[in-house]
Amino acid sequence: MFILNVNKDNFDSIKTSEKPVLLDFYADWCAPCRMVSPIIDEIAEENPQYLVGKINVDKEPELAQAFDVLSIPTLAVMKNGKVIRQSAGAKLKPQILSMLEG
Repeated sequence: MFILNVNKDNFDSIKTSEKPVLLDFYADWCAPCRMVSPIIDEIAEENPQYLVGKINVDKEPELAQAFDVLSIPTLAVMKNGKVIRQSAGAKLKPQILSMLEG
């Protein structure tokens, strides 16, 4: 399983990924984030065709602001450096996969 810990220093390499990117904006203190985290881990393990990254909003407020993250967890899907889908709130695995596949 490979989940990238995304920060402002490595974000440019994520933007240029040829794979679709799933970004999970979270905080350690957020209970819904802790519910979604194992699902994100499963998706990363089972779907090597996606690049999966997690962004701690407390440590990376600039990235959270750049994505207009107002509540967490927020999931964003990027293709070719652009956000194509974004959704706030806890999601089930099929909902997250449909964001990636949709």
